[in-house]
Amino acid sequence: MADIVDTAVAAGSFSTLVKAVQAAGLVETLKGEGPFTVFAPTDEAFAKIPADTINAVLADKEKLTAILTYHVVAGKVMASDVVNLTSATTVQGGEIRISADNGVRVNDANVIQTDIVCDNGVIHVIDSVIMPS
Repeated sequence: MADIVDTAVAAGSFSTLVKAVQAAGLVETLKGEGPFTVFAPTDEAFAKIPADTINAVLADKEKLTAILTYHVVAGKVMASDVVNLTSATTVQGGEIRISADNGVRVNDANVIQTDIVCDNGVIHVIDSVIMPS
């Protein structure tokens, strides 16, 4: 079984996320022991953000790191656990809102695929990039 980074690379739909993780210097962290739960935006999710905004964030390592770690929760939180939560504390330190009323949502993002198990955690795919306040 592959780690979170290798799983994301192999999936082929997270190239922007992988590029951002590399730019932020988080590859080794996300290849680490974990476990981590990653709410992973697809390339289509990143495409909703204007290119100049993406490029500015990619150039600002501190801001980029804050945004990326806002998508990560410590521990392995499977979908069956997520639906019982109303919030979770991220590695960035902020809280994400979780709602399971009409499909599962994390802040304003829809969870579109769940429980991609990796040897150091789990990935849940989301359709928007979520931002810390």
